[in-house]
Amino acid sequence: MNVNYELYRVFQQVARLKSFSKAALRLNLTQSAVSQSIKNLENQLGVQLFFRRTRQVTITGEGKLLLAHVDQALNYLRTGEQKLEEIKNLKAGEIHLGASDTVSRYFLLPYLKRFLGRYPGIKLRLINRTSAQLLDMLKEGAIDCAIVSLPVAEDGLRVQPFLEVRDIWVVSPRYRELRGRKVGWHEISEYPLLLLEKRSSTRKVLDHFLAQQGISLSPGIELESVDLLVQFAAQGLGIAHVVKESAREALRRKELFELHISGDLPRRELGIVYLRQVPLSLAASRLVELLLANKMEKKQ
Repeated sequence: MNVNYELYRVFQQVARLKSFSKAALRLNLTQSAVSQSIKNLENQLGVQLFFRRTRQVTITGEGKLLLAHVDQALNYLRTGEQKLEEIKNLKAGEIHLGASDTVSRYFLLPYLKRFLGRYPGIKLRLINRTSAQLLDMLKEGAIDCAIVSLPVAEDGLRVQPFLEVRDIWVVSPRYRELRGRKVGWHEISEYPLLLLEKRSSTRKVLDHFLAQQGISLSPGIELESVDLLVQFAAQGLGIAHVVKESAREALRRKELFELHISGDLPRRELGIVYLRQVPLSLAASRLVELLLANKMEKKQ
């Protein structure tokens, strides 16, 4: 049975107001149109919904049964319409954003604070994984968008460059002989090295860069956390390769100092990635716009 939604809306008003004429005024219809709508609904359902009298209509038992369900259904529809209106006006909505722990802590936090301050009704779920894991989650539809290390060479994804990341080598004052001068790769290789594990995008960029230079470094310790690399280096356990932002406080407190490396160091870039064929929600689109707008502000 395929009953027009409008027939139920007319039925509800007649039942509430107990009058065809009052229902017509409420719905901005003619009385004959209301009467015909009720007749069509009764014909389609095969039951009588009202007893007609000269000045008043009385709902039947079948009509009361139907009214209880119509009230509930129309309330659900109105609620759904209100929720959609809230989402359209960014008063509600949900974003599933993927980023690594390091990116979340040292790069994303001020952007997310600004976004949620502007749109407090939006719920943000931040999923922390490696770049490779986030790309898999994106393709599976588990997240809306991700901030990952570039380059990304995956079909079906749209990639928008976001921020450039600077990696540095840091060491504790224990290795004071390295301070204030240029240090070559051969000399670095003679010291204990603290690096991220091989699966991380940071390590892959470093290994690729060194391979192009014909250099091979063998770490003494491999860790999964940039913060742990900073802590281990501050304890004098070796030279660590870290994101500059992660070592900022330790450098300020002079627990670490930055090595000056001979030659250029590899540059890394973060990008915002999402599915090309799947439109972003309005909330996710606005977040991406904010991230890219702040990127432009930094350039200026």
